[in-house]
Amino acid sequence: MKEYIEERAVAIANYIIDYNATVRQAARKFGISKSTVHTEVIKWNG
Repeated sequence: MKEYIEERAVAIANYIIDYNATVRQAARKFGISKSTVHTEVIKWNG
């Protein structure tokens, strides 16, 4: 995984945890799609 994508995945995961946010809320916060949030966090975590 490219470094900038990994950094964003970590930031998204931290946001979700810190704010008890949904995938939809995280997508809105980072200006990306729900699918991208799911894909990046799953790939980073897996």
